[in-house]
Amino acid sequence: MNEIRNTVVTRQFADAPWRKSTRSQTSNCVEVAPLGAAVVALRDSKDPGGPVLLFNRAGWLGFISGAKNGQFDLN
Repeated sequence: MNEIRNTVVTRQFADAPWRKSTRSQTSNCVEVAPLGAAVVALRDSKDPGGPVLLFNRAGWLGFISGAKNGQFDLN
């Protein structure tokens, strides 16, 4: 069932205007795609058929703020 769901998700976002982050390194690559005025998608560039996170505008701004402030740092 997960394979079917992942295939549907992959097709749904296949034509999205994905951009790789300029801050990406060899092992930490993310891609972002604006999906209209109110939604932003985020995925791991090494796994384009994998999970996609969707953010509304407020959620995206909160995510970016948290990332800049080190909220998601592992060390």
